[in-house]
This record gives sequence, C-alpha cells and structure tokens, in this order.
Amino acid sequence: MTGTQVSSMNQADLPGGSSAGDTATAPPSAAGSATARRIPAWHLPASVFAALLAGFVLTALVSDQPWRAWLALLTGALPEFHQGADGAWHVRHLVRFGSALEDGITLTFLGLAVALPFRARQFSLGADGQMFLGGLAAVSLSLALAGGPAWLVLPLALLAAGVAGGAWGLIPGWMKARFGASEIVTTLMLNLIAVQAYRLIITEWMRDPQAGFLATPVLPAALQFAPLIAGTNVSWMLLGVPLAALAAWALLMRTTLGLEWRTVGEAPAFAHRMGMPVARAVMLSMAAGGVFAGLAGAHIGHGLLKRLPVDLPAGLGLEGLVVALLARHEPRAIPMAAFLYAYLRAGAQAMERSSDVSREMVLVIQALIILFVVAQRLWPVDGPGAWLRRWTRRGSRPGSSRTEVRA
Repeated sequence: MTGTQVSSMNQADLPGGSSAGDTATAPPSAAGSATARRIPAWHLPASVFAALLAGFVLTALVSDQPWRAWLALLTGALPEFHQGADGAWHVRHLVRFGSALEDGITLTFLGLAVALPFRARQFSLGADGQMFLGGLAAVSLSLALAGGPAWLVLPLALLAAGVAGGAWGLIPGWMKARFGASEIVTTLMLNLIAVQAYRLIITEWMRDPQAGFLATPVLPAALQFAPLIAGTNVSWMLLGVPLAALAAWALLMRTTLGLEWRTVGEAPAFAHRMGMPVARAVMLSMAAGGVFAGLAGAHIGHGLLKRLPVDLPAGLGLEGLVVALLARHEPRAIPMAAFLYAYLRAGAQAMERSSDVSREMVLVIQALIILFVVAQRLWPVDGPGAWLRRWTRRGSRPGSSRTEVRA
C-alpha cells in the first residue's frame, strides 16, 4: 500500500473525529448501529412533511389560489378516470403519470450509482459520464447486432452498458487509490471527457443521415424495451427497480466485498490496521456505482428515446445525488426517494399549467426537503415529544426557579 493510500486515512476521515487508536478498538458494525440509532426511521417522512408545509406557506405568499396550486402539485401526476357516454371507463393524463414512472426508473439507477461509492466514503459525481457511455455502448451494440434475436441482444446490451459505466467509474477509483487524487475533481473532469466523446462518436460515426437532427438511427422495434403501460414509455425496467435496489443492498450487507466497503467508509483506520484491501474497496465501490449509472443510460436509449440524440442533456447525475441524499444512501430506500422526486417534478408541470405558480416553486420545495433531510440535528432523536420533555426539564433545573424553601 502506497503512502497516498494511507494519507486518505487520517484523523479527519474518521467518523466523529475520533483518533485512529479509538477507531481501531471498535469494529465498524458498532459504529454503523450507533448511526442507525441516531437517525430514526420517522425522520424522513417528518422532513418531507415539514418541507411541504413550508412550501405551502411560500406558495400562499405568491399565489392568489394557493389551495388550487397545492392540489395540482400533489395530484397533478395522477391519472384521472372518467366514465364516457358509452358507459366505459377512460383514463386521462396517463402520459404525465407515465413520465413520473419513467423518471423514477432512471433516478433509481442514478441514485444507486451515487450511494454505493458513498458507503465507502467516496463522493462520486461521475454518474453523468458513466450514464452517457453506458447508453452509448448499449445502443451501439444493439445497432451492430440489429438482426439478432432480442433474447440475446438485449441482455448483451445491458451487459455492455454496465461494463462501460463500470470501467469509467473504475478510473477515478484507481486514481484515488493510487495517487490520492480527489474523486470529486476526477469524476467531474471525466464527465466532461465522456460527454464530449459521446457527442463526437454520434456526430462522426453513428449519425443517422435520414434524421433531421444529430442522433443515432432508431433502434429496431424488437430491440426496444417493451412498454408495460400503453401510451407511455414505462417498460419492464420498472420491474427491475426493486431487484436492482435489493441487489445493491445484498452486495453491501451480505457479501465480504460490501463489508470491506462499509468498513473503509465508517472506520478507514480500523480497516487499514485489520489488513483489509482499502485500495480495492475504493476502486470497486466506484466501479459498482458506474455499473448502475450505465444501466440508467441503457434505459434512456432503449426504453425512453429508442435512440440517442447528440444533445442528451447532462445533469441527471446530480439529480441522482439528490435522490441518494433523500434516501440517506440506503439502497432499499432509493426507489421510494426516486419516485417521490419524479412525482413532485411531474406535479410541478401540472401546477404550472393550472395555477399562477411557476414550477420554480417546486425547486424550492425540493431544496427544502433536502435541507430538512440532511439537517438531521434539527429533529430530536427520541421522537417529537423530546422537545417538550427537554423544555420541561430545563424549567426544573437547580437554580432555574427563584422559589425559596424555608424550613
């Protein structure tokens, strides 16, 4: 192990500011259980409710019809059922509901791409570049094997997306382990390289001359992800969301590799003294995150757009970071956080169209949710009644009352 590897395991890296000796005497499982006790499960819904309440107050200040705007935000993404003159039931606004599900699928994979490296204390911002290259690899392979059977080509496309994203994620992990380079800087720089390489390849070698814009040819119908809901692009990848979350959780909590990642993340000095492969844990955690980001790119290319345009917008990786923060980097909670985020975004579009409130208000609400979730010390550990008990005890302290007791 080189000196740069050891340099990342100083006292500032240790949880709670403890010294290396203190950390080495306590296994990380104890630290992890203590962290779990400090963050009760009710904090997340309480944070969301508090943010929504604060958002309503702000909406009431800028809107003449705050209740209408708020109702549109909370119910605008839901489909509407109505009975026609023929007695049959019809569904309206299904596209908006499908859009929320589509975004939720993509954000789940991007959230996992951020959460896995973070559990090894690696703050990866490279999901964008990994997603671009993963989608490009999947679409390239599908176009090259367009005449092959779907049961063979589609799994190979997903495999290519995962390998491309994982390989691109491995690079900053190797740079961190070998040279001590900051993963924040390297992942951001690699994002720029990946996005420009993506645009160059599509413009120069994969451009469809018959399209009116710069994009790859449309994928054959057999190689597109089949929709689960008619009229939307919600594909069978929706069924893969819980499977991906459970797989990530099992990797973290039920494998030796996951134990190494959690140990390096919670107590790096302890992991070093126990002889754990710290460098390998850093590299593989970054690569595992890249795999999920690559799968998000495959979902965009095969499930949403059916092709890849050259102007695919960057920035989805940062939304994956938001989802991971909302879920506190817990893989099993990431799907719920992703679909909540996507639901609010779809509701924002409905609110903007049906009220006098712009969608920027939803960005404020999302920021408030993140603030309340991240600022965990705002909430009492023992429940809402802890505040009342704390203030009650404060009034009963010695010296707090001027009442004199006479014998």
